[in-house]
Amino acid sequence: MENLLILHASQIATPIGNSIKHGKEMNQIKIINDGAIFLENGLIKYIGKTDEVIEKVKSRNISTFDKIIDATGSTLVPGFVDSHTHFLFAGYRLDEFCERVAGSTYMEIMEKGGGIQATVDATRKVSSAKLKKLGSNRLQEMLHQGITTVEGKSGYGLDKEAELKQLRAFRELNVIQPVDISVTYLGAHAIPREFENKTDEYIEFIIKEVLPVIKEEELAEFVDVFCDQGVFDLESSSKLLKSAKKLGFKIKMHADEIANLNGVKLASELDAVSADHLIKISLAEIDELSRKKNTVATLLPCTAFCLKENFAPARELIDKGCGVALASDYNPGSSFTCSIPLIVALSSFSMKMTMNEILTALTLNGAAALDIADEKGSLEPGKIGDIVFLNYSDFRYLLYNTGNNIVSKVIKNGKLVYQA
Repeated sequence: MENLLILHASQIATPIGNSIKHGKEMNQIKIINDGAIFLENGLIKYIGKTDEVIEKVKSRNISTFDKIIDATGSTLVPGFVDSHTHFLFAGYRLDEFCERVAGSTYMEIMEKGGGIQATVDATRKVSSAKLKKLGSNRLQEMLHQGITTVEGKSGYGLDKEAELKQLRAFRELNVIQPVDISVTYLGAHAIPREFENKTDEYIEFIIKEVLPVIKEEELAEFVDVFCDQGVFDLESSSKLLKSAKKLGFKIKMHADEIANLNGVKLASELDAVSADHLIKISLAEIDELSRKKNTVATLLPCTAFCLKENFAPARELIDKGCGVALASDYNPGSSFTCSIPLIVALSSFSMKMTMNEILTALTLNGAAALDIADEKGSLEPGKIGDIVFLNYSDFRYLLYNTGNNIVSKVIKNGKLVYQA
């Protein structure tokens, strides 16, 4: 039986609960000063003030520990959950990024043969070994940011072979490194060249040829679709997601990023676990999300920033009672970053979120966007021991020390896996 005792944290800051936090609930953070946590077999057993936790450990006659950490001067927060990424790819797009910064639009670049298809070409060619190495390096980068759980989407293969290559790489990466990966199949990320002007045929190909294999091999938990202008319309998106649900997949949606196609309304009607991007969300759709309560609004501020777009209306969503998560959208085109400090700064300065709301959005609501809020996203007895140490005495230094990574240690499943 392995155990870990963390003592004398200047502050423990965490949301509390096993499900999405909505509206004003997102501002409710539990603070423990001079805090301690006792972990047993990777799970949090006791949490509270240091003298209280020591007393509980003594009453159980626990006298030896695999590790004791003095957290004096540090803040402990739950491991960050990055619930929307495309981190597994080959093929960087530096030139087009610079073009866009200089004034070209995302759609103009796609029309010239850039965008997603450029990365698809490179990802199809790369070996599985090289793809896993690239993915492993990026996961280490995420771990250093305090990210302990990440969603990984496929969608840079777009044919059966390359998509399965990505999904199998996720499975192996889940075994060989500490960051947990929730896997999403995003074959409907773009229309590949071989199906140009044949969107309906491509959706049929996915439904008949690819989804059954993914289900049989248990390669993905979620199915996603890029429902937006110039990609997949509402009818195609609905057909794919309904077919995926029938096979037992949970569903997610890229919605309302470039134009409003009522994608959020579809996500809500189909009980999607999350609807993501939402830059162009309508007031009616905000009302829809506030009523349904079971679909997380996942916002991606780094993408809006890099695309020089308006930001998703976080304040309006929260004030209407929606549950909001924040994620990086780490990808080679529109958001080549997994920076937690950048997400925090943009969410506060440009999206008007409070620091309490930001912490909830990066932890418990991020876990809810992956349907794992019952086991991750907060520091409470019974939850998995994913803990981030910040090298200041208050979690609000995440914003105050603007743009700097202040993560000093990361505990994953009750074990120290990173120390700065």
